[in-house]
Amino acid sequence: MSQFSLQVGLTPEGPCSYLPGQQERLGVAMDTDLHSPLGYQTLIRLGFRRSGPTVYKPMCEACNACQPLRINANEFTPSKNQKRILNKLSSFTWEIKTEMDPEWFSLYERYINARHQSGTMFPANKEQFFEFSHADWLTNHFLHIYENNTLIAIAVTDILSDSISAMYTFFEPEHPLSLGTISILVQIKLCINLGKNWLYPGYQIDDCPAMKYKDRYKPNQKLVNMVWQG
Repeated sequence: MSQFSLQVGLTPEGPCSYLPGQQERLGVAMDTDLHSPLGYQTLIRLGFRRSGPTVYKPMCEACNACQPLRINANEFTPSKNQKRILNKLSSFTWEIKTEMDPEWFSLYERYINARHQSGTMFPANKEQFFEFSHADWLTNHFLHIYENNTLIAIAVTDILSDSISAMYTFFEPEHPLSLGTISILVQIKLCINLGKNWLYPGYQIDDCPAMKYKDRYKPNQKLVNMVWQG
């Protein structure tokens, strides 16, 4: 990768969203010419993610628990549990769209009410979710997953030049299967179908139960000292 200068603005420190007792600080990419699909592809390789149009990376002074992780889609080998789930995908269909189905909000509201009542997304709000999920410099894609023609999950999915970024997923909270796992497995399939090498699922945080699941998809690599290792 050719070298380039990157202007980063630091946010004030505040309570960490994932680890109690820790302070969080983000580095925000300020270069507007990198706010593009190609620019984001470069930044995501450097460990950045996006929230709405804002591209950020944890740059906490006393903690480096957030490890960028990417899954090698073409060499992915499912575990025994993932194989069992894959065997049940025959009853599911999926489609990638640039707009969400009309019933998306009722599904999102059920998900937030059941899983994230203590989070910043509660109560569910259409305008807030639109601002969080959309970027005006990117074609926004939404992976829709159906069971017997009923919408059960939507994954905000950024399709880039050599990879896919799993940005955010919500699903039917009372479903007996792990729809979060199904969403990632389908996104891995989408990578393969579109000829993409990597699926970026976000940050692996070993000490946060809600964020440590990403390492279950192998082979994967973690960004350590700005070098992808795995």
